[in-house]
Amino acid sequence: MKVGVLLSGCGFNDGSEIHESVLTMLALDRSNAEMVLMAPNIDQMHVVNHYTGQEMDEFRNVLVESARIARGNIKDMAEVNAPDLDAMIIPGGFGVAKNLSDYAMSGPECSVNPDAYRLVSEMFLLKKPIGAICIAPTMIAKIINELQESATLTIGEDQATADDINTMGSTHEKCSVTDVVVDKKNNIVTTPAYMDAKNISEAAEGIEKLVSATLSLVL
Repeated sequence: MKVGVLLSGCGFNDGSEIHESVLTMLALDRSNAEMVLMAPNIDQMHVVNHYTGQEMDEFRNVLVESARIARGNIKDMAEVNAPDLDAMIIPGGFGVAKNLSDYAMSGPECSVNPDAYRLVSEMFLLKKPIGAICIAPTMIAKIINELQESATLTIGEDQATADDINTMGSTHEKCSVTDVVVDKKNNIVTTPAYMDAKNISEAAEGIEKLVSATLSLVL
C-alpha cells in the first residue's frame, strides 16, 4: 500500500508541523504502509526563526526544507500522480496555509498551489482516501469547493477557522483533539492535532486514529 505524505516545509511557523509529520510517518510505518514523501519545489512564503518567532531576511525552498523531515527520501510532487498512490495524508503547520495555499493571508478567498490542487483533486475525484491534519482541512475545503463538491471536516474547536470551512462550502464538525471525523461518502478523514493539542501525546492519539481510519478506507 502506497501512501503519499504531502509536506510543506520544516517547522510549524513556516512549514510542516514536525511532530505531526513524524507521528504520521511513524503510524504509517507501523502499519507497514509504503510512504511516498513529497513537497512542491517552490520558495517558502517567508522564513521564521522558530527560537524568536521573528521573520528572517532569507529565502528557503519548500522541497529542500521538507527533505529534512524525510531524511532526503522525498519527491518533487510534480512527479507524483494519484494513480501512483492508494491514499494521501497532509500534516498541518502554517506551511499548508502559507506555501501550499495562501489561506493564512486570504482566508476563504485563498488560492492553492497548482501542484497541490492537481494532486488533491485527482485523489478526490478517484475517491482515494485523504487524511488532513490540523489546518490542512481548510485547503481540502477550498479545493473541493472549486470542484463543486463539499465534505464534512474538522479542525477541532476553533470557531473562526470552522466558519471559514463552512464559508468554503463544506460542513465543519466539532471534534476532540484525540478523535477524528470520517466522511465516508468522500473518503476524507480529519483530526485537529495541534489546532487544539496541549502536548504531543494528545496530537499522537488523534493522528494514530487518522492514519488507521485513512488506511481502512483503501479498497
